[in-house]
Amino acid sequence: MGGSLPLGKIFGVPLRIHWSAPVLIVLLGAGLAGGTLPAWVPGRSSGVYDAAGLAGAVLLTASLLLHESAHAVTARRAGIKVEDITVWGLGGVTRLGRAATPRVQFLVSAAGPLTSLILGGIVLAAGFGAGHALHWPLVSAVLVWAGWANLLLGAFNLIPATPLDGGRILQAALWWRGGDRARAQRVAGRCGQAAGFLLVVAGWFEVVRGTGQGLWLMLIGGFVSVSAVAEIRQAVLVSALEGVRVADVMTPEPLAGPDWHTVDRFLTEVMARTDRRAVPLFDFAGQASGLAERLRLSMVPASQRGEVRVRDVAVPLGQCTVAAPPDDLVGVLERATPAARLAILVVVDGRLVGTVTGEDIARTARRREQARGSVT
Repeated sequence: MGGSLPLGKIFGVPLRIHWSAPVLIVLLGAGLAGGTLPAWVPGRSSGVYDAAGLAGAVLLTASLLLHESAHAVTARRAGIKVEDITVWGLGGVTRLGRAATPRVQFLVSAAGPLTSLILGGIVLAAGFGAGHALHWPLVSAVLVWAGWANLLLGAFNLIPATPLDGGRILQAALWWRGGDRARAQRVAGRCGQAAGFLLVVAGWFEVVRGTGQGLWLMLIGGFVSVSAVAEIRQAVLVSALEGVRVADVMTPEPLAGPDWHTVDRFLTEVMARTDRRAVPLFDFAGQASGLAERLRLSMVPASQRGEVRVRDVAVPLGQCTVAAPPDDLVGVLERATPAARLAILVVVDGRLVGTVTGEDIARTARRREQARGSVT
């Protein structure tokens, strides 16, 4: 997710924090300190309410992180590659590969809501205990609020609409019953579109009534709708590319350039010969060594282009998506790195034999969809 920064690891999974995450904490803390706590436990100073509100917001954010960690840990145990976890203004996102079976998808999807529901029960019980046994009313209020919030989070995520966890569970069930993964993904995506639309409408009515929660509902609904559309498009694309090998899609013997050239020379002698966003690189031994992105090269100051080597500003091979001609294209896309948006490098014995770009994939998908339509 753009605009996020790395912040160590949790359970061995890279953790990233989006710039909107602090905004989420501030908004949650302000709402708790400015309304909920004074109503539940009156008579405290504004400073005490602010501190308690911040503590509650941080506690809930930590709960969101545990929710996402449950997905990640379950996925890794099932052999699914987990890229990272990102906390942002509307919750958390875990980037991971595709499950191999409906059962695995069900287990990974259910792990998050189940964690939230269990946490909610524990924190809620702790809140009641702090109030009745220890007579700490303010601590009790914060814990009770966080407990109910976790229960609500778990229940909300069980709504059968992609990209919510309930949508993934629905997809797993439809996949298991019908055996058609792409169709199950499309159905869950359409449910997500409907749920997102209803959330936006509900939020709009709340805004008209003058309640602050309305805007929040509209934002969540918009996110759900956009994500659901992306899910449907992905399902259509995967269905069209089923059975396609990298060799069927790749551009053979693409233009490539030496990684030891200076940026100035590379722009003049190599980049000027193509309109592509990136050009593959090779080293002195003729081995593939990375990708030179036009944008990165253009950002090198003109005064330094005669000294800086292309390899110093290129995407190194270790960060590129590398495939072999016989590889299944869908499988390659599932493990693709961010650099795949530029090109997938097709390599044999270390040497570049082709590239696969987004245009290559889209063209192949359109051709197969048209052929399928003409047959039916």
